[in-house]
Amino acid sequence: MRLACFLLFVIMTAAAYGPAPAEAQTDRMVVASPDGRLEAAVTLTADGVPHYRLSLDGQTIVAPSRLGVVLAGGDTLGVDMTVAGVDTTLRDRTWTQPWGATQTVRDHHREARIQLSEDTGEPNPRRMVIVLRVFDDGLGLRYEWPEQPGLDRFRIEDELTAFRFVDNPTAWWIRAYEADRYEQLYRETRLSDAGYALHTPLTLAFPDPYGTPEAGPHMAVHEAALLDYAAMSLRRIGPTAFEADLAPWSTGTRVYARTPFSSPWRTVLVGDTPGDLVTNQMALNLSPPSRIEDTSWIQPGKYIGIWWAMHLGEWTWVSGPRHGATTAHAKWYIDFASKHGFSGVLVEGWNEGWDGTWAASGWDFSFTTPYPDFDLDAVASYAREKGTRLIGHHETGGNAPVYEAQMDTAYALMASHDVSVIKTGYVNYGMNFPRITAEGDTAREWNYGQFMVNHYRRSLEAAAEQEIALNIHEPMKGTGLRRTYPNLLTREGARGQEFNAPWGGGNGPDHVPTLVFTRMLEGPMDFTPGIFDLTATGEGADVPTTLAGQLALYVLLYSPLQMAADLPENYEPHMDAFQFIKDVPVNWAETTVLNGRVGDYVTIARRDRHSADWYLGAKTDGTARTVDVPLDFLEAGTRYTATIYRDAAGADWQANSVAYVIDTREVTAADRLTADLAPGGGLAVRFE
Repeated sequence: MRLACFLLFVIMTAAAYGPAPAEAQTDRMVVASPDGRLEAAVTLTADGVPHYRLSLDGQTIVAPSRLGVVLAGGDTLGVDMTVAGVDTTLRDRTWTQPWGATQTVRDHHREARIQLSEDTGEPNPRRMVIVLRVFDDGLGLRYEWPEQPGLDRFRIEDELTAFRFVDNPTAWWIRAYEADRYEQLYRETRLSDAGYALHTPLTLAFPDPYGTPEAGPHMAVHEAALLDYAAMSLRRIGPTAFEADLAPWSTGTRVYARTPFSSPWRTVLVGDTPGDLVTNQMALNLSPPSRIEDTSWIQPGKYIGIWWAMHLGEWTWVSGPRHGATTAHAKWYIDFASKHGFSGVLVEGWNEGWDGTWAASGWDFSFTTPYPDFDLDAVASYAREKGTRLIGHHETGGNAPVYEAQMDTAYALMASHDVSVIKTGYVNYGMNFPRITAEGDTAREWNYGQFMVNHYRRSLEAAAEQEIALNIHEPMKGTGLRRTYPNLLTREGARGQEFNAPWGGGNGPDHVPTLVFTRMLEGPMDFTPGIFDLTATGEGADVPTTLAGQLALYVLLYSPLQMAADLPENYEPHMDAFQFIKDVPVNWAETTVLNGRVGDYVTIARRDRHSADWYLGAKTDGTARTVDVPLDFLEAGTRYTATIYRDAAGADWQANSVAYVIDTREVTAADRLTADLAPGGGLAVRFE
């Protein structure tokens, strides 16, 4: 009844938001999801222009939307097309992730390969294939250009892939082409009021006829398998219609290509609830299998590091009397890591190049030369003796040419010191990422253009040669390539904890329950949770959670590499709460979203990959709420000890943030869990 009312609403409102292109079709090709609910149809108009339509339970949710690309000189590939053949396939298979939010992934979809040929009367008409994969929870669509006489090297100047929504849903979005890449606070508006150019994932919530907040249909637009192509943002072409917008090179061209060639997948995720988007696996299923044959050396873990003190202004990255990356400081952190079982210690600012104007430059960085007050050999050896490892750090200032020139020797140096993970950084802004041209000049590119997309791939391949995994900050957005390159353990790519430092202006208490349903749809994030000294960052920039809320982040914001980000001394007064950080895994067998509303609240449970234990995290925005969820995700017939880390009475992120209670009780799958969340608060539970 609920779905029927929603579909009736869609029909009644579709005409209010702009007419779809006329479908005077000459061909119509349809492919349905395995369960039959979702259906994609490709049609050719009378003049041979391909469009696609997406329907749910027989009702259109994406109106006919154009397909095709514009090549050099305005030559459109996607006009005067005829169908040369259609191949369809049903696939149902499972595969296992070496690490992840789930262990086993099911790939169940129908595929249609629609072969198009230009009807121009030329002896060698150009050909293009439109590939559709329809899953029960979404659509993947891409272009393929086979090797052919009429198309060898070519340039893509624009992509015409459109998304014409039949309604005006609520949208959560950030702007594309801003100076700060993806590090923005999400805005919530009607789609018609969103910006002109938007990053993906773009999350949408459609009205629920009964007004149940979390029960209306949800969608998200994103992309998968971004390889050797420019990243896609969305450019407005109508009140609720958008078109793919590819980040341009400094030359104006969007993509340089040579057949055979294919685009990334354009994806539309579809769910009955917002939680369905979180557990969607399409991006992984659409990405190529691992190119690393032996992945046994890729090990998830938890780390601490010389980092937050610099953001607080106590230490510095640059050399001098307050330099953070000293041998003595590093050994102090190693002692703490060894005592509490952390697998890694990050040291930022250890290498020459930080002095001067390193940000948005990077020309002076050396990735093999330590500062004089940091003994790399001694620190790495001390870490090994203590049963932990150094985590390497390479800030590039966004200077890909400088980094690539040193990459092989820098990774070999780290490997020789038993470093298995390196955090890389690309602090640069806007279209300012340097590229050396064939003439030796310096051009400037976007962080998410084809040049930088290929650079990030090269760094992963070079790191894998030395059996090193990467944690990329200021990265390309995630598009499922952690399947293809499993040594891409995690990335930043959003506004993380560092913005809660005095310089950052704060994130606000609604940021985390927004991230779960927006940024986190693209994959793991190194948010750097675990701040316990919540009021020490300066007036107006306090960390906008309670202490229990910080614990919840280890379950809610998935990453196989998680940091305990605070200063070690700030954990000492709260070792009872710190125990949750020590216990919580980073590698999961199963994930389930128990409830949620974008920007307001969320509850997620995950099962440990290496035991029968479950963990739960819940988070609210600035409004106090009560969590009341069934525990039926637990194994039936088994008793669990639940250790519950919750907000104390009177807790509040602004007035009383470090007020928590730890309870222990026996539970089974037949029980319910009820707990009060303070404003900005949270809940963390271990079921043992």
